[in-house]
Amino acid sequence: MYNFREFMAEGKFATSITCMDGRIQIPLANWIKENYSVDYVDTITEPGIDKKVAESSDLESIKTKVGISINAHKSGLIVVSGHYDCAGNPVSDDEHIAHIKKGVEVINSWNLGVKVIGAWVDGDWKVNPV
Repeated sequence: MYNFREFMAEGKFATSITCMDGRIQIPLANWIKENYSVDYVDTITEPGIDKKVAESSDLESIKTKVGISINAHKSGLIVVSGHYDCAGNPVSDDEHIAHIKKGVEVINSWNLGVKVIGAWVDGDWKVNPV
């Protein structure tokens, strides 16, 4: 008999720090799975989160959630992303990309021992590494 619970316990995880906008969730998760050979993507969302990670000094909630993903699910990858037409951070594409790059720096400064990358979801809902 197939043990679904056992199968689910053995997957490889990544962590996505991304906007809550539902339009980007599936393309982003699929891109992470395809490009980084993971089975599951833990998702931490807030509106315009790329700006928050880049500019806020109050990141304890996000840091706690990332810690859970790393410690409980053994996530070895964190993806910080932003997207076109973001209502939570209505700035130019270039500003989003700058926020994503800064967000990667901020999370790398936490010394979590995992890979941290950035991704931009463009107007065609395609994911581009930053």
